[in-house]
Parts: sequence; structure tokens; C-alpha cells
Amino acid sequence: MPDFHDRELGRDLDLNLLRVFAVVAETGAVTEAARRLYLTQSAVSAALRRLTTAVGAPLFLRSGRGIALTGRGARLRAVLDAHLGAIVEGALAPAKFDPSTTERTLRIGLSDSAELWALPPLLRVLEQEAPHMRIIALPVQFRTVGAALASGLAAAVTVADDLPATIRRERLFHGGFTCLYDPRHARLRTLTEAEYFARDHIIVSYNGDLRGIVEDVFDKSRKVRCSVSGFANIGALVEGTAMLATIPAFVAAKIRASRPHLKTKPLPRSLALPIEGSYVELLWPAVTEDDEPCQFVRAKIREIARKAGGMKNSR
Repeated sequence: MPDFHDRELGRDLDLNLLRVFAVVAETGAVTEAARRLYLTQSAVSAALRRLTTAVGAPLFLRSGRGIALTGRGARLRAVLDAHLGAIVEGALAPAKFDPSTTERTLRIGLSDSAELWALPPLLRVLEQEAPHMRIIALPVQFRTVGAALASGLAAAVTVADDLPATIRRERLFHGGFTCLYDPRHARLRTLTEAEYFARDHIIVSYNGDLRGIVEDVFDKSRKVRCSVSGFANIGALVEGTAMLATIPAFVAAKIRASRPHLKTKPLPRSLALPIEGSYVELLWPAVTEDDEPCQFVRAKIREIARKAGGMKNSR
């Protein structure tokens, strides 16, 4: 049995003719209808003839200087009055975004530190407010984020260098660095530069070598016991040892939330000022500026970042 699409849309009826009919029925005159529709009178008359042929019955009769609806025309106008406005509104009005029903999957780039402080609370928020939205979290860092955003990421959170004008960027908070340690094994009072370089260190190196941020800034080597590729396990590695870890303050605060027995010390002043750190930024392609699911996730990341930025001052 033919479905609605086959029975109705498959018939020889140009739906544009219904708009012409509606305006003629409202004005009661072909001339006025042509003016409103920005058409010639002959074009309006031709459209009415085509519609009459498709319907199979007269829709208008001459009435003095104007025209009047036939019974068939009056019934058609009643149907159009009930539905045409809604059809036009549905075609022109953007669909309203509803977080609770969206099933969008978004690819988000996160630095390894951002994955620690941003991803867990973001997933908890989505569980409550957008339970059908899915996130694909991909690793990025300042060297790779530009290419990653160009390849289809909806957003990214990391420290970044120069980026093309097609990428929007917004500062979330300033990182700053601190020294994480286990006071049960590393007894620190005032951390001088001499003591800092005398201690064993665990560092994060994106190059897979023994150079971290201190080596890059000062070209001076620490006593590196272990080099790792990210911050995820720094707390577990520092715990139970005398090693120091120089890490972003907001990462240290996140680690200490689950390992409160670990402590932090400010870096020696001679080291702290040159490596204050860069701004953690929210980045997104300009083409997603008005994409409502992307806007929703960016707003949630901003809220989470405000809290994470406040954590960095905790001790």
C-alpha cells in the first residue's frame, strides 16, 4: 500500500502554488497578490490555472472587479490557514537545542593536565544535563592543537602558541607552577634553589627525554630520576618517595584532592618568576561558533575552569 509520501508528494502539485493561492485568497485580487509576491499578474494567473488543474475543481469565481472563493477554494483556504503558517515557521525557524535529548558526539582535545581537571566534572555534568551526548577525548598539546582543531575537533583545552585566525581562543586561567612532594619522605622547609637542584625529580617531558620546563627555560639540568609523558600518574609516583615534581599548580591541587597527605611548596623565587606558566585556553574552530551543542559544552568547560582556577591557590 502506498505511503503518504507516495500518495501525496508524488502527485503533480507544485507546493509553491499554494502560497500564491493563499495570497490571492487573502487579497481577493490578482493585481494586489502579484504586488505582494513580486510577480507579474500573468505569472499569478498562470499559477492559479496550474493549481486548478492539479486540484481538479475551480477555486475562484469572478466577483465584480475582484474574485471570490468557490466552495472548494474556501475549504482549501481553511486548511492552509491552519497549517501553512506552521510549515513556514518550521522551515525558517532554527530547531531549538535541548541538551536532555541531543545525541551529538563531540570530539574534544585535552592536554594531559586538562584531562585531569576538566574531563571528570564535564562527564558528570553531561550525565545530569545531556545524558545522550557522547565525548571523544583526544590528547593535544601546544605543538599539535592547531592541526587537531583543523581536523575536526569541536573544542580544545590546552596552552597554545600562535594559531590561525580561524581558531577562536579564550583564556580560562593562568597556570603557574608549584613543587609537589611527600613530606613523609622529603622534609622541606624553605626550598632554596641549591636544595631544589640537589633533590631527585620526576619530570613530564613531551619529547620523551630528560628535559622538562626547568631545563628548557634555564638550560640547567636537574637530577631526574624518572621522566614520564603526562601528569596522570604524578601523584602516585611522588607518593612514598623523596622525589619532587614541578607541575602546574591546578594539577597539584587536583592531585592533592585525592592524596591530601602530599604537600606543595612554592618554587624558589629565582625559578618561579621565569616559569610562571602560560594561560590555559579554551580553543574552538570559528565554524562551530553558533553550533548549539558546541556552545553548551564550551559553557560547561568555562564553569569547570573557574573552579579549577580557584583550586590552584590551595595548599
